[in-house]
Amino acid sequence: MDNITIAIAKGRLGEKGLELFKGTDMEIVREKNSRKLVFKDISGKTTFIFVKPSDVVTYVEKGVADLGIVGKDVILEENKDVYEIMDLDYGKCRFAIAGFKDRLSDKKNDVLRIASKYPQYVQSVFENRDQRIEIIKLNGSVELAPLIGLSDVIVDIVETGNTLRDNGLEILEDLDHISARLIVNKVSYRFKYGIIQEIERILGGE
Repeated sequence: MDNITIAIAKGRLGEKGLELFKGTDMEIVREKNSRKLVFKDISGKTTFIFVKPSDVVTYVEKGVADLGIVGKDVILEENKDVYEIMDLDYGKCRFAIAGFKDRLSDKKNDVLRIASKYPQYVQSVFENRDQRIEIIKLNGSVELAPLIGLSDVIVDIVETGNTLRDNGLEILEDLDHISARLIVNKVSYRFKYGIIQEIERILGGE
């Protein structure tokens, strides 16, 4: 097997991805509560690096990592030059526009103020719509923005919708479906195609 490097998003999404390698030569053994960022698998041929979710696609695009496991939300926001080769079918949720009822239609002829952690994605969603927008970048508690008048609506990831309902908001429009994805560097895909196919098989591909 060729040596290969896989970037893993820190957090629940990455941890779930690692579970898919258990019982294979690509399993890694970690000390409990370890803060190490680089691990070798039990075969010694695969290196796993743990990075912030938003950085996974950068590491893969630049070729520091051959492969990456990251959420589709990050792929859409970062819009990097990588191949997305597999839906890992976990971490399912969706992007949605949310706010108070009828707020989208109320702003049809005015500037729609949109709060989001994902400004590039919001721009891509609205670029072909006949709607003027102002994007307000927030890093947390996006649901607060419509409540205090900072924005008209939000664009965020929705799983159950409970947080929206608890704050008197509702989904106004569903957008893209989100889940964990396997991405690959374009050069690696060409020159390490065999091992990449094997990894796809391990992760549940055809």
